[in-house]
Amino acid sequence: MRIAMLSIHSSPIAALGGKEAGGMNVYVRELSRELGRRGIAVDMFTRSQDPSAPTVVDLGRNVRVINLHTGPSAPYDKNWVLTYLPEFVSRARCFADGEDLTYDLIHSHYWLSGEAALALRRSWGVPVVHMFHTLGAVKNTIARGAEERETAQRVAIERGQIAAMDTIVAATPLDRQQIIASYAADAERIRVVPCGVDLRHFQPRDMAAARAELGLPAAPHRLVLLVGRIEPLKGIDSLIRAIALLRDRRPEWRDQLGAVVVGGGAEGAPAQWNTEQRRLDALRTELGVRQAIHFAGARDQEQLPLFYAAADIVTMPSHYESFGMAALEGLACGRPVVATSAGGPAYIVEHGTSGLHAPPNDHVALAAQLERLLSDDSLRATMGQAARQRAQRFGWAAVANDILRVYDDTIERSTLARVATALPRAQALVPRG
Repeated sequence: MRIAMLSIHSSPIAALGGKEAGGMNVYVRELSRELGRRGIAVDMFTRSQDPSAPTVVDLGRNVRVINLHTGPSAPYDKNWVLTYLPEFVSRARCFADGEDLTYDLIHSHYWLSGEAALALRRSWGVPVVHMFHTLGAVKNTIARGAEERETAQRVAIERGQIAAMDTIVAATPLDRQQIIASYAADAERIRVVPCGVDLRHFQPRDMAAARAELGLPAAPHRLVLLVGRIEPLKGIDSLIRAIALLRDRRPEWRDQLGAVVVGGGAEGAPAQWNTEQRRLDALRTELGVRQAIHFAGARDQEQLPLFYAAADIVTMPSHYESFGMAALEGLACGRPVVATSAGGPAYIVEHGTSGLHAPPNDHVALAAQLERLLSDDSLRATMGQAARQRAQRFGWAAVANDILRVYDDTIERSTLARVATALPRAQALVPRG
């Protein structure tokens, strides 16, 4: 089997925590690697953002990243990608023709890739499995301002894609419900397959050693970790307000409590900060916790386990998360997670067992849940053990098994549909008499 994996607007091998690099990148890359280990050939097509990048990058057994030079070879607003989609589709077809390749199925990620997938389906005659990762309609229901709203064009495109895709993959049962409710989707074509985690890479490590290696304060200093892109949707402002509240409520913690944010630009590189990070910097200064909130910047996947190991608690206070990869990585590293009750993290993190839930955009409730764990070493340790156990359900081997069943079912349905369409035509051509 050969799969064309589409992640157009963000490369699967981009550094995490950047403007468009997050959990979806991890999903595309790690799923492809797991499929490759099983003998399935996977070509991951993405838009090149570096003029010097080679067209083909080998990523392991049977897995390649295909960098297509379409439009400016530089980062730009994701909504501009639509302008260059015809060129992307053309170059993908040329690449396949040049290597005399045929694909059995297209697996596309995010609405922009979905448009390209449908165009390639017309050329290659193969079915499409699509995963949205986030939904424009859902994001708009929780947007707090115009800058957080998705375009009407995106919502319209997603609605059309949902009607056209052969199969849609939802990360959680809630994700599936939101797709159905937001776009009147056909429930029969939506399959629930969770995201995964590399249980060998993300596993419990010694906290003291991790903090020493990263240059973070040693225990008994309490550290809360947030990993994610710097954008309003992530609720980082709630974390800053919660830390400020706890330092006021617990004077004994004033100099022994802080948070580390992995993503965006680092402390010493304010030129790399986006508008949201500058707003967060102003907020931490206003609340008197500038020294307690550390911007660690975007880090590659190799370093992330150290940050999880260094933390007492991992948090994900997002206003909306379709899944929540960082929450799952935190669980795998044996750290309890205080997660938003909105979306995927509430499915991953078992409230009261492997972590705690807090409502989005409520820093008082977030502070209460953080305090509950930070003040009880025994509870934190117990939940940390349960966290690792919970993560076992989401190993990439199990996820790949589920995805392969989706692929097989989709290919079978597509083949039967083509036969059902072609048979009457063939019968009409048979001479009668």
